[in-house]
Amino acid sequence: MTESDSPEPDRNASDDGGTPKAEGRHPAVIATAIALPVALLVGVVVAAVMVGRSPATGTVGLGPVPAPEAESGSCTDLLGSLPERMGDFARADLADPAPVGAAAWQDPDAAEVVLRCGLDRPDEFDQAAALQIVDGVQWFEVSGADQGIDASTWFVVDRPVYVALTVPDGSGPTPLQDVSKAIAETLPRQDIDPAPISGN
Repeated sequence: MTESDSPEPDRNASDDGGTPKAEGRHPAVIATAIALPVALLVGVVVAAVMVGRSPATGTVGLGPVPAPEAESGSCTDLLGSLPERMGDFARADLADPAPVGAAAWQDPDAAEVVLRCGLDRPDEFDQAAALQIVDGVQWFEVSGADQGIDASTWFVVDRPVYVALTVPDGSGPTPLQDVSKAIAETLPRQDIDPAPISGN
């Protein structure tokens, strides 16, 4: 099995191999960190329902999420290199007001793939996080299963900006592979920066 065929586990999430120090976090920070991936997933599901009611429009409505680096040169370069098609998914227009640093694709059944660039580091991404490698790009998955959402959000964690790709369950590996190719060609690799493990 090769990197381009399917994700492979990467157990070496920490570069220094040391034991992380315990670090307390303010409850508001924890709540925000938990809410962001859920907001991304819920936003995609709500948009899918809206589009399903009016499939002729072909537009995708996305709500705002914190993305402090969305207007960075890295995000601008990445958005300009994204493919028009990813398997059955075709690039879709974003409904106004369209958030900066975002892109979306739809399949014929109005299922959506959504990309957000320039996000904050997901708080779940710590030194114990299991990573997946796709075409040389390291991803961290946040599943929507616990919230009853049939989609997962994957975060790129080894580039100058954090990129999130929300993919419906059962959509196959093509979206991750195609976006990984664009990222590998556009954004330079850098060391990962996971959060310390708290509570130890």
